[in-house]
Amino acid sequence: MTGADTQVFMPAEDLEDLYENAPCGYLSLQPDGRIVKVNRTLSTWIGIPAEQLLGKRLRDLLNTSGRIFYETHFAPLLRMQGFFNEVALDLVTADGRTLPVLANAMERRAEDGALLFTRVTMFQAAERRRYERELVDARAAADAAGAMVRSQLDLEQQTAELREQFIAVLGHDLRNPLASIAAAARMLRKEEQTDRSINVLDLMQGSVVRMSGLIDNVLDFARGRLGGGITLERRAQQLEPILRQVIGELRSCHLDRGIEVSIEFAGPINCDSDRIGQLVSNLLGNALTHGKADEPVRLSAATVDGRLELWIANSGAPISSDAMTRLFQPYFRGEIGSSQRGLGLGLHIASEIARAHGGTITVSSDDKETRFTFVMPLD
Repeated sequence: MTGADTQVFMPAEDLEDLYENAPCGYLSLQPDGRIVKVNRTLSTWIGIPAEQLLGKRLRDLLNTSGRIFYETHFAPLLRMQGFFNEVALDLVTADGRTLPVLANAMERRAEDGALLFTRVTMFQAAERRRYERELVDARAAADAAGAMVRSQLDLEQQTAELREQFIAVLGHDLRNPLASIAAAARMLRKEEQTDRSINVLDLMQGSVVRMSGLIDNVLDFARGRLGGGITLERRAQQLEPILRQVIGELRSCHLDRGIEVSIEFAGPINCDSDRIGQLVSNLLGNALTHGKADEPVRLSAATVDGRLELWIANSGAPISSDAMTRLFQPYFRGEIGSSQRGLGLGLHIASEIARAHGGTITVSSDDKETRFTFVMPLD
């Protein structure tokens, strides 16, 4: 069977059915804009018989906003260029619902340029329009989220500036008068004083030492939260003198407490001695605060097998298991009396100093003693 024979037996395309039942809406407009032909597909979509649509204008099928758009954009664009593509319109159905469509139009003109009619095709666009609305909503939500983030960043920047000012106040405006108080107490201590005056001056000196330590802790904590962390100036240096100085300062603040010390260093240690002194001051001050008043606090520091091992132990009630998990968290102060209030930063700062040196602080606690152990590699 030849190709020609095959064509003979194929049914001819029913052009009328193709027009009436096409998967899109068709309509033709006279030069005055009135509908002269419309297919069954479009009349079915809007629920209005085709014969009732004849003679109407296209804008009569649109909602209010669509009519405005038709007059201001649709018709002028068609007159100017003779066609348009994918114009979004909303048809009003017989029951008052809105049917979103995308319209395409093309003018048909005579040889002399006279307008004969305009063909318009329409495709349902409910899903597309919904998708577009979702995109618009998502963009609006993203813009709102972006504005919120920018607002939060601005607030964070303002907060950071306030923190820097706060650090400046602590580092300068508090240290200077504190240094003056300390100097005045030392000067008075050299003069002849009554026993009562000497006790008062010793208390003042102890308070200065404690206040200085609190300022150091707050400064370091604030810098850490600003992203700077604990800064070190490491070099090979003798560590024992700074430890003796720290111990002496705390002894002067706790004249009624015993502190047993054992220090055995083989030579200089590569570290930041001031920071290690701050670490020891925090741990030793903690032990003096929480240890039994009638039992000495013991401190041992030695270089052993390529590492620095330093521990501080005190007698007293053991640390609870719950408190043990939070000891090194900032602002944690445990169960302390009103006379032992602090900021709760000492152990946190000590652990940060240890970490900055590549070391660790561990703690053990039972009925016999509570011991904090700092271990740091020497190389």
